[in-house]
Amino acid sequence: MKIISWNLAGMRAAIKKGLWEYVEKEKADIYCFQETKARRDQITDPLPRKYLDFWNSAEKAGYSGVATFCKDEPKSVIIGNRDNDWDDEGRVLVTKFDEFTLLNVYFPNGQRDKGRLMFKMAFYDQFLKYINDLRDRGEKVIFCGDVNTAHKEIDLARPKDNQKTSGFLPIERAWLDKLEKNGWVDTYRELNGEKVEYSWWSQRSGARERNVGWRIDYFFVDKALIKKVKSAFIRTETKGSDHCPVGIEIEI
Repeated sequence: MKIISWNLAGMRAAIKKGLWEYVEKEKADIYCFQETKARRDQITDPLPRKYLDFWNSAEKAGYSGVATFCKDEPKSVIIGNRDNDWDDEGRVLVTKFDEFTLLNVYFPNGQRDKGRLMFKMAFYDQFLKYINDLRDRGEKVIFCGDVNTAHKEIDLARPKDNQKTSGFLPIERAWLDKLEKNGWVDTYRELNGEKVEYSWWSQRSGARERNVGWRIDYFFVDKALIKKVKSAFIRTETKGSDHCPVGIEIEI
């Protein structure tokens, strides 16, 4: 099974840039989109017919939002802002299948002025408790999305220049350390070793053309599942957003 995650920086804009053509070419079983910035009824272009689609849109118009497209019908769907008191910005969408539970997540950005850093850290902590509870109930958990933090120096082009930048602050990176200590595995790093690829580039100064990027989009699985992950990849060549798609192939 192939699962793709992609922060679109606006679904309507991404559609104009070839999103549905990419979906047809990639032929994934599940797509997890973040930062859709739209409700379903605002998408005027036809949606891919092979997929069921589920949405969690922010209360604030044109902001945040996640959507999951899947070929097989989930046994249940949890829309974050209806079922959790910690998500009213369209950040979490849970699809449960017989074989696994998948969380599509758009984690908060701490902002350059660090104005939302504490909100981000509180969200991180609440989320870790949530996935640990799911696992404790016997669910096989996969989560993906824009985590908005590069974990190690290898995960961004200019670590020395970004020591005080949200997205690479010690407190943010420490949470990813804590995540791994709780038994959650970064699939890309586990399967690709020290390979250097990025998933996001600033839109300033031709950063993408110069590959001055960050790896902030992830797939994590419970360590009990890692042996079933056959590949983990980043589609650096795919345009349409300031992020590119990331994905895994997993034996289910």
